[in-house]
Amino acid sequence: MKRATLQSIFRYLLNGLAQLEFSGTEHLPPQGGVIVTTNHMSQLDSITLFINPVRPDITALVTDKYQKYIFFKWIINTGGGIWIDRTKADFGAFRAAIDVLKKGQALGIAPEGTRSETAQLLEGKPGTVLLAIKAEVPIVPVGIYGSEHAFNEILSFKRPNIHVCFGPAYRLPPLDRENRDEALQWATDEVMCRIAALLPPQYWGFYANHPRLKELLAQSLN
Repeated sequence: MKRATLQSIFRYLLNGLAQLEFSGTEHLPPQGGVIVTTNHMSQLDSITLFINPVRPDITALVTDKYQKYIFFKWIINTGGGIWIDRTKADFGAFRAAIDVLKKGQALGIAPEGTRSETAQLLEGKPGTVLLAIKAEVPIVPVGIYGSEHAFNEILSFKRPNIHVCFGPAYRLPPLDRENRDEALQWATDEVMCRIAALLPPQYWGFYANHPRLKELLAQSLN
């Protein structure tokens, strides 16, 4: 099966089973390498990004633990996903991700590194920052909510409301070599707070009281 066919099938199914709303899609560059950073509460999150209306070329980093599920493995391989071993520094996946970005594709990443089981943001990890700086590409944040209970609602014959909100693109500055750890922490917080700013307060989790989030929210009101 071709990738475009798989996208069409998912688009048809998800639009039929759920009420899917994309907003802020004007912030997603129509071409060129870009990292799309998202929160992660449900396996549906990757599918919603996969069928976004602007970048049909989008791929994603996916934890290799799902390779043991034959059907899921087939979906990821058909969609052009990049498998990553999150138990170690997976330099092979890192190089593959840079290659994809250098070729001008969009790459989806969940900076938390795993799915949140509380439906709240977890503390971000620095891998996304290192990738964005190395590949020299912009980042577009996206907040997805409503997906956390979607499977249960669908099984109860309800159509869940799933919101996919894109924010403005931005770039991270090179890391200060003299204060690398502090610079890396600042950049990681920046990535996560920009995602949090696109979510309702009940999803802010680890970043609920972060001063940078408060700054971003204040800016959005002006």
